[in-house]
Amino acid sequence: MNFSNAIVRKPGINYSEGITTSGLGKPDITLALKQHEVYCRSLEKCGLFVEKLEPAFSFPDAVFVEDTAIVTENIAVIARPGDPRRRGEENTIEKALKKYRTVVRIKEPGTVDGGDICQTEDHFFIGISGRTNHEGARQLKSILSQYGYSASLIEVHHTLHLKSGFNDLGNNRLLIHEQFLDNPAIKNFENIIVPEKEAYAANVVRINDHLLVSDGFPETLSILKQLNIPLIVLDMSEFRKMDGGLSCLSLRF
Repeated sequence: MNFSNAIVRKPGINYSEGITTSGLGKPDITLALKQHEVYCRSLEKCGLFVEKLEPAFSFPDAVFVEDTAIVTENIAVIARPGDPRRRGEENTIEKALKKYRTVVRIKEPGTVDGGDICQTEDHFFIGISGRTNHEGARQLKSILSQYGYSASLIEVHHTLHLKSGFNDLGNNRLLIHEQFLDNPAIKNFENIIVPEKEAYAANVVRINDHLLVSDGFPETLSILKQLNIPLIVLDMSEFRKMDGGLSCLSLRF
């Protein structure tokens, strides 16, 4: 898949008031802003036009724009966040997406977080997690099928979102946590396992000819270097503190 655009949102001054289970301490907003700017420049290096939205101060987690929508070549699906504290974030992204795509929405009682959706070419893996329920998955699968996409459901038990531990590397390869290894839905993929002690590093982002990876995980980095994909290594310390990863910070299409 080739991407040409990305939508991001700067973290607000109240970013540290967002939802987290990491136990890694309070993020440094000054450092988070610097890391976010480096992230945006990396997207541009990958060939993307980056639209930068201003902070949404009513929603401390709004920097994690990926959770608000699923964007394909044909349609943008506005999500319905699984955590009630984040509902409303999706409304702040709809106006930006309408410039690029026809927009449809996930409806109550369905819930979907974009972090639970992993696209591999014309197939989508939909994670059933604490944030995405079966009704939301059913609605999304129905919408995607209208545009020629297939979908499989993947149960998520040990991570916040599917893409916390399950990501597409291109060329029929997945980077995954061991928990997903025996799932029959991925039997036809080359599955590359992230070392358990470096579980956070499973959240990578393939953008055109580059792969964005998190700094500080040498074993995973060594594995990925063998794939002959140009790597962009980014410090994600202040987003990790708020349960966020590389994919969370942008909508790419």
